[in-house]
Order: sequence, then structure tokens, then C-alpha cells
Amino acid sequence: MPRKPLLCSILFFVFLIAGCQLKRRSVVRRPRLVVGIVVDQMRWDYLYRYADRYGEGGFRRLLRNGFSCDNTLINYLPAFTAVGHTCIFTGSVPAFSGIAGNDWVEQGTGQRMYCTDDSAVLAVGAESAGSKEGKMSPRNLLVSTITDELMLAENFRSRVVGISLKDRAAILPAGHTPTAAYWLADSSGHFITSSYYMSSLPAFVDSFNRRELVKQFVSKPWNTLYPKSSYVQSDVDDEPYEGKFRGDSTPAFPHNLDSSYKVAKSSFRYTPDGNTLTLDFARACIDGYQLGQRDITDFLTINCASTDYVGHQFGINSIEIEDTYLRLDRDLATFFDYLDEKIGQGEYMVFLTADHGAAHAVGYSQNHDIPADYWNPGVVAEGLNDVLGHAFQTPGLVDTISNYQVTFCMKTIRDKKLDFNAIKKVAVEWLRQQPGITYAIDMEKVGELPVAEPVRSMVTNGYYSKRSGAIQLIPNAGWFETHGKTGTSHGTWNPYDTHIPLIFMGWGIRQGHTNEQVHLTDIAPTVAALLRIQMPNGCVGKPIVGALKK
Repeated sequence: MPRKPLLCSILFFVFLIAGCQLKRRSVVRRPRLVVGIVVDQMRWDYLYRYADRYGEGGFRRLLRNGFSCDNTLINYLPAFTAVGHTCIFTGSVPAFSGIAGNDWVEQGTGQRMYCTDDSAVLAVGAESAGSKEGKMSPRNLLVSTITDELMLAENFRSRVVGISLKDRAAILPAGHTPTAAYWLADSSGHFITSSYYMSSLPAFVDSFNRRELVKQFVSKPWNTLYPKSSYVQSDVDDEPYEGKFRGDSTPAFPHNLDSSYKVAKSSFRYTPDGNTLTLDFARACIDGYQLGQRDITDFLTINCASTDYVGHQFGINSIEIEDTYLRLDRDLATFFDYLDEKIGQGEYMVFLTADHGAAHAVGYSQNHDIPADYWNPGVVAEGLNDVLGHAFQTPGLVDTISNYQVTFCMKTIRDKKLDFNAIKKVAVEWLRQQPGITYAIDMEKVGELPVAEPVRSMVTNGYYSKRSGAIQLIPNAGWFETHGKTGTSHGTWNPYDTHIPLIFMGWGIRQGHTNEQVHLTDIAPTVAALLRIQMPNGCVGKPIVGALKK
């Protein structure tokens, strides 16, 4: 064949193939950036409790421009941080994901395990490579995340970054294959990572850390944004059920953060400035990694964790928690404005949800004649050990009570050749008689027991036999597990712990809301449907079709 016609034929096929590729890219349309924001310990009613004082650009913008799922529920137990973040980004439940709590006891060995502990990695950016603050990874997570699935769909060309003050809330959402995950080291006040992700911090992270923003934040007292008398949605300041900062003589405003930080560096987390720092760092990561600024979809996961710390310390009816949400509303407005300018309004999709809610402080409930009380797992474990020790002539049969579950010393039971079913039967009968206990459930017999829905399904979804205790405890409404008598907690099946906000906004999302019941497990498959990618491999949820534009 003459050279000229041959060259023309080659060029024809080259352009034909290139055209097919361009056509393929135009058909599979995706947003430039997905941002998943999880506000730690945010009850659904916070969207409306403080609504008259929110500005136009934060929570109001989400509700006005986005799609709100007003009846979003957690469908597993326990309702704890690590489990919630895992569920949001995997669409799975502990029965499959293996993340059965923030920490747990390995049932086969009796070993205590924190959810993201990894002794095989080193700290990166910490004061020493052996620092426990950085020896973390997602290896205990047994399923893929929506962020993993985006990486797989784009042949690992996407960039995925997870950010939080908490290690677990940065690591688990980012999944197994991210570009990076960063969390705060209290010892230095810097964002760090581990060798699972990289060998050294990028220059922009080093530069951010050198600003020493934590020290700047704590140099000023925390006072209210508005006059205290205007916080009409909160109880009066200085209530007995409110906790104190270390070094403070009172739980009332103003809080002298400088002196508290000198006593306990973790005290910074218990201020609204922790959310401000997190969103500041999120902007630095968008700039540093050029997220959403290429022709490939990127994913940023953000956990605003200070809401959880403030709630735990002061309770959900404190002026502190109201002030924290008013400040977070401003921070979100600033962040959304930044996304509009950097990525382009309508070019990104953001969703905002929570990992769990929280109960009213016991003292607050009791002051208003609502049944509530504290439940101390250590005291219950001690009493149960006495009963079992007498019945089976063996001390220490209960290892621990945590995550509202009883874990037994299986090595002792095996070595002594004791009847485990008999032990559980005695334990269940005794536990059922204790104050504040609605159910004590032998998990091997949950299908046979008269356990009301939705509790039966929730405990089944939350049970991973290798990491969950043999007996599940369900406390009375208003009761929660605690070792102290201030602040609040969470973890139960009740709506105050499991009814959380869920709002989608931006690319591919229609405006509106629904009161139909959806679950936390539905978030990942909804994002998968939006992106036209496979849902995570342990996903049990389904897409929220009403949120998506046709």
C-alpha cells in the first residue's frame, strides 16, 4: 500500500479511538469533587434547635439548596464513633465490616484492640516514629469503602484524603487505598499520619503545622459568641451535670484555655476551635493536592470532632454546645464559599451527616422529671463476677463489660472445662434483674428470644463474633454507660442516639426533603449511584433515589 493512504488510515483509526475515549468520558459524568462531612455527635434536631441564629451560608444553605433526609436512622449497635464513620463510608454494618466499636476485646485471645491500631507501621510527622499517636492504619476494616470504590473505578487516578482530629475518623472513611489520611497529635498540636500512607509529610502539611495554630487558639479564652443571656435554647450556665476543663474551678464561661492546655493538651479538642482548625486544614489539603481541579473526581472526607468532645464534657443542653454549633455554622459557610470559588458552584457534591447523636445529661433529665440514670459497667462487671464466682467456684469469669456487651475470660473457661452456656444463662438471669437493664441478650440465641424490633435487628447487625461480647445489654431509655456523672454519652438504640441529620447538596442532587425512613447504610450506595460506580463490597444499604436528579 502506498505510504500516503497508509498514513491516512492510521490517522483515521487514531482519531476514531480518541473520539471513542472522549465520548466515553463525556457519558460518565461525575462531579469534580465529593466532600463527605461528618459532624461528630450531631443530633438531627440541632438543625432546627438553633436555626433562628444560623446564618444563610451554613446549615441553612444546606437545607435550602440540598436534599434533606429528615428520618435518617442508625440500624446497628453500638452507636459509637468508629462504627458510625465506617457505616457511612462502607454502607455496611459491624457484622460484616468487623469494626465493632471504638475498641474491643479479641474474643479468641482476650487481647484489647483499638479500632485502628497497627503495630506494623510508624508515625509520620509525630515527635518520634515510634509514637503511638501515629501507629495507625485501616487494616482492621474488613470491607471496602466508597472512597476505595472510586479509586478502583478510576484506576487509582483519583485522589482521596481523610481529615479529622481523631485518628479513627480520618482513617476509616478514607479506606484502604487513599492518597492520605491525617489526624491531630495532641503532643505537638500538629497533623500527622502513618507510614501506611507515606514516608514523610508533604511540604504543604509541614508548612501548615509550622503555623502552630493550636497554640494560637488556646492563647485566648473561650467566651460566648453572643451575650450569655441570649442563649435561650440552653440551660443556665454552671450546672452540676457539666464537666470542667482541667485546671478550671467552674464549668462556666469564660474558659481559660491557656491554663487548661498546659495541664492537658487534649483540652484543645473540647473547644469549637477544633472544628475551625479541621476546616482550615481541609482547605490546605484541597490546595495542596489540587483536589477537584483535574478531570478526575476526587474525594475529601472531613470529620468535625469537637462537637463530640464538647457534648461529652458539658452535655447537649449546655451553652457550650449551642455556642459550638453557632460557630460551626459560620465555619461551614466559609468553607462552602471557598469550595464555590475554588471548585465552582455546582461542580462539587457535599453531604453532611453524623456518626451518632447523644442523650440528655442525666442531671438535666432528672431535673425535668424524665426517667434517666447512670450505668457504670465496672460496678456491674464486679457484681456479675461475684455471682459467677460463687456459682462456678471460679473467680474472674467476666473479662470486661464495654460497648454494652459482656466479654468473658474464654481461656479460663476452656482451661477449667466449664459449661459456657450455663455461665451465660446465670449471667443473663442476674443481669436482667439489675436496675436500668431492659434486655440482657445471649447473642447465640437472639433469634429465639422475645426481643422487640428494632432492637433485635440492630443487635444482630452489630454483632461480629470475633470482636463482640457474648451478651448484649440494652439499658432503659435515658440510661447510659459512664464512669462519671457529668456531660453526656451515646451508644444505645434510642432515637436520641440514632436519629441523625443527612443532607446532600450540589452536583447531581435535587432540592427537597423526605420523611421516609432511610438508614446510615444508605449513604454509600447513594454516592455510588451518583458517581456511577460499584457500591462497597460489604454494602447492605440502598440508594436514596429521591435525592438524585433524573
